[in-house]
Amino acid sequence: MQSTLIRNAKILDTRNLVLTSTHTILVRNGLIEKISAEDFEVADATVIDAKGMTLMPGLIDCHVHVMASGFNLGAVANLPNALALLRALPIMKGMIDRGFTSVRDAGGADWALAEGVRTRQVAGPRLFCAGKALSQTGGHGDFRARNDTLDPCSCAYKIGNIGKVVDGVDACRLAVREEILKGAAQIKVMASGGVASPNDPINNLGFSVSELTAIVEEAHNANTYVMAHAYTPQAITRAIECGVRTIEHGNLVDAATAKLMQEKGAYMVPTLITYEGLANDGAKYGLPDESVQKIAKVRTNGLKALEVLDAAGVKMGFGSDLLGETHYMQSDELVLRAKVLGHAKVVQQATLIGAEILNHEGLLGEVVESAYADLLLVDGNPLEDVSVLTQHDSAIKLIMRDGFIHKNAC
Repeated sequence: MQSTLIRNAKILDTRNLVLTSTHTILVRNGLIEKISAEDFEVADATVIDAKGMTLMPGLIDCHVHVMASGFNLGAVANLPNALALLRALPIMKGMIDRGFTSVRDAGGADWALAEGVRTRQVAGPRLFCAGKALSQTGGHGDFRARNDTLDPCSCAYKIGNIGKVVDGVDACRLAVREEILKGAAQIKVMASGGVASPNDPINNLGFSVSELTAIVEEAHNANTYVMAHAYTPQAITRAIECGVRTIEHGNLVDAATAKLMQEKGAYMVPTLITYEGLANDGAKYGLPDESVQKIAKVRTNGLKALEVLDAAGVKMGFGSDLLGETHYMQSDELVLRAKVLGHAKVVQQATLIGAEILNHEGLLGEVVESAYADLLLVDGNPLEDVSVLTQHDSAIKLIMRDGFIHKNAC
């Protein structure tokens, strides 16, 4: 692998939220091998002059669905496998084009797709896949319409289906073991009702306590963790008490629930931008009426949830959760959050805290020696104005993943 030498770069320190002095950085074998305040030479290295621009770690999105190529997830779930896969490829390329070098897929993508990215068969961010998200019958991952009789769920073999329907403690244990065997990096459960599925109101709970506890135990046995879709205080509290490590969305969280999360060391991954996309474009692009009617309940509480969580000291990861034609809005989540949390804190959520959630602290989310060479070179200071990271066509000059240069406009 070719070496790269980046000169005259100011490094964004995601722990202390400051820009450090100008440095020279050597990338070799996919890692940040050396950072020096002094300039130095490396034979045969590709040299990039940063010209005082900001070198920062690649962005981390902790809640995506790269297989969600349409708003109507039930329709996507029924696509032929090859077509569903082909439609995911431009979604992944768009993510790395925007500077997201790592993403955690919350249901749908699998090990094979992650391996395709790792081996550079397809362009995209490194994928931390949950495989199929686990849903009870009639839960958020069950896209079957109401009918006199229910056809067997096709979720076990259709690539486009983000979920798998399982019921009962033994079935839940088997499902976790199967997803781990197939290469899941973490396990996703639907612990409450949701917007994009037809028959589960937001206030509904997903799975019994014994089922959730079994899922968490099996994930723990495999040295990984559970991420849970949950909106209401009741659903969030229940999931946390069962040992769930990260809560996804959480729009209706209250102060008492946030306090419990902080005490248990649980993370929240809010996903505010998706509700803007759903509200503005969902009906136009095929989101079912029953889903459109659910949006307002969670959309209006999103920014308030950030305030509640921040006040309680809950660590938050960056998430977008976009569907269909709205994937282009991914970076706008940064700006939306900054209205409440400020620019620097949002940068930290999309880098350092994301790495913690992925259990890759020290490898991702910061520019330090021995970390993975997932890097951005930015013309501007995101700590002062995070919107510069939405200008991926102009302000993000360099995108590197795993030491390979994806974009170089320096």
